[in-house]
Amino acid sequence: MSTSEILFWFLSVLALFSAIMVLVSKNPIHSVLWLIVVFFAISGHYLLLNAQFLAIVNIIVYAGAIMVLFLFVIMLMNLNKETEPSRNIWMKFSGVISGGLLLWIFVSATRSAGEIVGKTAMIKEGSIGLIENLGKVLFTQYALPFEISSVLFLSAMVGAVVIGKKQ
Repeated sequence: MSTSEILFWFLSVLALFSAIMVLVSKNPIHSVLWLIVVFFAISGHYLLLNAQFLAIVNIIVYAGAIMVLFLFVIMLMNLNKETEPSRNIWMKFSGVISGGLLLWIFVSATRSAGEIVGKTAMIKEGSIGLIENLGKVLFTQYALPFEISSVLFLSAMVGAVVIGKKQ
């Protein structure tokens, strides 16, 4: 077993354990801290895939900015057991159905992954994960989805300002 394989399995176990701890933790602040560990493990996977840009962006944006925002929101909401509403049976049922459908999608995606790997274009060694290649693909092949997502983010920010504005 090579060093990269050992590192891969260590990061995978760490990511899965931390993700389970996000769900199991009773304290929301502990859940956020476990989620930060998940993001660092995923960044380690990006580094193993030679995608340094994605690893750094994942750490800066998600583990940094988004998690600080989550911590502020959790602390401002003052979540107590007394204020937590009880969930009815239909909400639990719809959650189980949604989770089952997501599991079904993951299983079908992993089954068809072998077909996709055989159809990918040959890329020269060492050029995977470079920022130049990411920029070329993003602004040529995926220019329209990139612009649509930017408009979606802009409308979400305007909506957040409108909702958060005092009367």
